[in-house]
Amino acid sequence: MTEIVEIRDYTIESEWIDAYKRWADDHAAPWLRANLNVIDFWLDDGIEAEVGGSAPQVSAHGQPNVCWIIRWPSKAARDEQFRTIMDSDEWQAIWAKHPNPGAYLQTNVRFMRAASAE
Repeated sequence: MTEIVEIRDYTIESEWIDAYKRWADDHAAPWLRANLNVIDFWLDDGIEAEVGGSAPQVSAHGQPNVCWIIRWPSKAARDEQFRTIMDSDEWQAIWAKHPNPGAYLQTNVRFMRAASAE
């Protein structure tokens, strides 16, 4: 069984990002840290992104402005536990305080493993 991380990137509409940040700081991030193995929860601070490569492309929605990472023992464990946690009454009470659940222009969820130390 290989430990993985789940990397969640969100692009929140610019008109809602300040209200989202307040909600995340005051409600979402503390609860998620307490109830999941969250490595951290980051919010855009207005510093311009650096995009490079041989064929760089930025989404029409811009760069993600929210990112959080969760550690899981395996993808199977994640699939078994994540929905139950998100469906909990406690999370639903926090979600009900969200300033605009429709403000997510794009959500990207990736799963990765640590690089070999060898």
